[in-house]
Amino acid sequence: MRISKRICDVILSGTGLVLSLPVWALSAVVIVMESGGPIFIKQKRMGKSGKIFYVLKFRSMGKDTHNGAPMKNKDEYHSHVTKVGKIMRATAMDELPQLLSIFKGDMSFVGPRPFHPDVEIIGSKYESLEKVPDFSKRTSVRPGLTGIAQIFASKEAKTEHKVKYDLLYIKKQCFMLDAKLVLLSFYVTLFGKWE
Repeated sequence: MRISKRICDVILSGTGLVLSLPVWALSAVVIVMESGGPIFIKQKRMGKSGKIFYVLKFRSMGKDTHNGAPMKNKDEYHSHVTKVGKIMRATAMDELPQLLSIFKGDMSFVGPRPFHPDVEIIGSKYESLEKVPDFSKRTSVRPGLTGIAQIFASKEAKTEHKVKYDLLYIKKQCFMLDAKLVLLSFYVTLFGKWE
């Protein structure tokens, strides 16, 4: 499963990178037209076995906002999103550069969402990610661009609830489940709204 999944990740992310080049160019143009550079932001994430890696995203907030650190609360977060950024976030287009992370092997298409290692857990009885029960088990696989928690858990769900979804994925993961989650992600992108 792991070898075949990695092969699929390489082929699909490589193909996606080539086919999405016009979208990259258009995104770069509209970001610069609205608020200037930079086009990308780089953020720290926790990967498989707790390894730290960096992801690229299209910048969706004001250019003086991003420093790679998570926002403290929802209101602060939304107040800095640009007009272009709102569209990119609703369609998940800001996540497109993470195809590079998948191609490199830091991420997979499907898996637990990679958390920022320094995130402050808000609205939870746990003070840090490490104290959330079974959190370390979710790092036994590569983090993913999409997954059960990303599709089915509420944006406001507590971290410990999202971890339960992640552990369910790890227990049930197979090719058919991955295919269903990818198709559901496309459905949300085309007909729904990620934010």
